[in-house]
Amino acid sequence: MKKDFIFTSESVTEGHPDKLCDLISDAIVDHFLQRNPLSLIIAECAVSTSIIFIAARFVSDVIADFPNIARQVIHQIGYEQHAFNGKTCSIVTSLKEMFRDECRCFDERTLSDEEIERIPVKNQATVFGFACNQTPAFIPLPIWLAHRLSRKLTSARLQRTLPYLEPDGKTQVGIEYRNRNPFRIHSITVVASQKRPEDPTLQKLERDIREAVIEPVFRDEPIKPDKRTRIFVNPDGPLIVGGPSVHSGLTGRKNAIDTYGEYARHSGAALSGKDPTRIDRVGAYAARYAAKNVVAAGIADECEVQISYTIGLSRPVSIQVETFGTGKIPDDEIAGLVERHFDFRLAGIIKQFNLRHLPSLVRGGFYKKLAAYGHVGRMDMGLPWELTDKANLLKRI
Repeated sequence: MKKDFIFTSESVTEGHPDKLCDLISDAIVDHFLQRNPLSLIIAECAVSTSIIFIAARFVSDVIADFPNIARQVIHQIGYEQHAFNGKTCSIVTSLKEMFRDECRCFDERTLSDEEIERIPVKNQATVFGFACNQTPAFIPLPIWLAHRLSRKLTSARLQRTLPYLEPDGKTQVGIEYRNRNPFRIHSITVVASQKRPEDPTLQKLERDIREAVIEPVFRDEPIKPDKRTRIFVNPDGPLIVGGPSVHSGLTGRKNAIDTYGEYARHSGAALSGKDPTRIDRVGAYAARYAAKNVVAAGIADECEVQISYTIGLSRPVSIQVETFGTGKIPDDEIAGLVERHFDFRLAGIIKQFNLRHLPSLVRGGFYKKLAAYGHVGRMDMGLPWELTDKANLLKRI
């Protein structure tokens, strides 16, 4: 296993077409669960120039205006381009109401442990959770910094510090590692769309981005850019307009950005656009919860938890743990602790994290807020799978 290497992760703003699709899909999930927490809904979205396509399957008594939900999201993100905006874009829907499945229509809050045991998963999946001690959020430093830059790029636009910016933007951070520990900032890239080619010039854009985005983000970071750090701002020239007018988007196409920035493995399944009965979504949250508690307990510096599910069974068919040589005890012993102290059954995960009711408890919806800047490593939302409440339990073993 390599000890010295350079690793790069990227993030995108909520105006990126793929993230726009994730936001619309999760806004639909929030809409259904806010009105009936027992709703079942899967919503997928595709976007291109002046058009949005929404495909949804659901079991619910909720009445939903899918085009209106999409238009609200577009407006909130800030798209007001002539070629793409919430008022004039065309929206095509393909909607199907499914038959009620008694195995999925349950209220987990009323279930006994024996009843939870009898509720199987309805789709097969292998999910991954990862944690490391590189950042306060227990996620790898490259994706942590890339997300921070993307957030700052968005806030500079919304607060009109840089009023010429458009919603679409990308960031990328490369970290040089020594002995698997972050050593220095190798490279920083910020790609920002702007309203007109002459406003500002590329030279002014680079100066503005450095002053309003890059410098504030690294001001309090323990590792800062040095004289050898390569910094790129729109290296391919001015990016005008951006967004769906330039490139298409699709729900679930930014899995690495949603998780660990490719530093660790992730499932190929989309996280956004699914209600909590989908194990490929909530299983990833449960795996992250276990991995983070292992690292917080101090029994490993890095931990990946892999969980595999098979249709028709309530419990995983396998639970694997990899600590990449950083474990203080053998990996198979950590796997035993994880299996003993964490509930990976579908109804158990939903019940513990209160996943069906969070959209009603969080102002402005819950799942939509996860759609941009990561489903894990968030320190701004109080996510239940980000708690380290079982770390002390693991320490005592």
